[in-house]
Amino acid sequence: MLHKMIAGVIPHMPKKLIWMFSKAYIAGETVEDAIKASAKLNEEGVMVTIDILGEFITDLSQATESKEQYLDTIKRFTDKGVDGNFSVKPTSFGLLLDPEVCYQNIREVVKLAAEKGNFIRIDMEDSQCVDMEWDIYKRLKAEFPGHVGLVLQAYLHRTMPDLVSLNGSGTAENPYNFRLCKGIYVEPEEIAYKGYQEVRNHFVENLEYMLTHDMYVGIATHDKYLIEKAFELIEKHNVPRDKYEFQMLYGVTPELRKSVVNAGHRMRVYVPFGKDWFGYSTRRLKENPKMVNHIVKALFVKG
Repeated sequence: MLHKMIAGVIPHMPKKLIWMFSKAYIAGETVEDAIKASAKLNEEGVMVTIDILGEFITDLSQATESKEQYLDTIKRFTDKGVDGNFSVKPTSFGLLLDPEVCYQNIREVVKLAAEKGNFIRIDMEDSQCVDMEWDIYKRLKAEFPGHVGLVLQAYLHRTMPDLVSLNGSGTAENPYNFRLCKGIYVEPEEIAYKGYQEVRNHFVENLEYMLTHDMYVGIATHDKYLIEKAFELIEKHNVPRDKYEFQMLYGVTPELRKSVVNAGHRMRVYVPFGKDWFGYSTRRLKENPKMVNHIVKALFVKG
């Protein structure tokens, strides 16, 4: 309750104060900031995926703006030779306003990425978006195989049935490409698992299915327990190192990240940047009030 109360107050504090916390988890406001942060991660043997901050929009002109930002960012990152790809949120491209316009916007982004030999990850959002985002992914995968992927959330009841419904249609040459995470949105118990260990168990179940059914998987977690379970599954099924990667958020658990890299596994870090950093930070705070502990530490312990 205290966490929720503080989380409700923090968005009304001065931006400069919130930036003291946020800057550890966001590369900055500009493309140059993101390129600099990504280059440093590349030097550490870590790949990146770039996310331009900004999610729910109110008109399609904002969707066009999102598309143009991504097209420019892809050109600039690939010109600099950054080892990374790009993540997109369909709501930023108009999903909840006009799904077909959203599809066409994202298609332009994927087309450019494919021309540059790169890759686009479609983020999964709350439950109202799931079916539409699956549809966008399948349509784009058919046209641009090897250049588009999707995020799946282990806490949703539907995730395993969705995987099984693919019916082995992926191949070693053209696999489905998924990022598997626990899930962050608040969903009703009718469609989402609620227990902490229960979600972990389904994450492991989903992961094993992916690793054994010609699917490339980004194992997205900061949970040491799940990382150790992933190691066990990789060894159990003798999974080649080029068939999976681990993924983490920028600025989160750097020592754990380093240990995974030192063990010889591929690692990719999700690097967010953009002028909407304040909205991103406060939205994430509402979704996860326990982050208040980190904010208090950043403000009063680190200065």
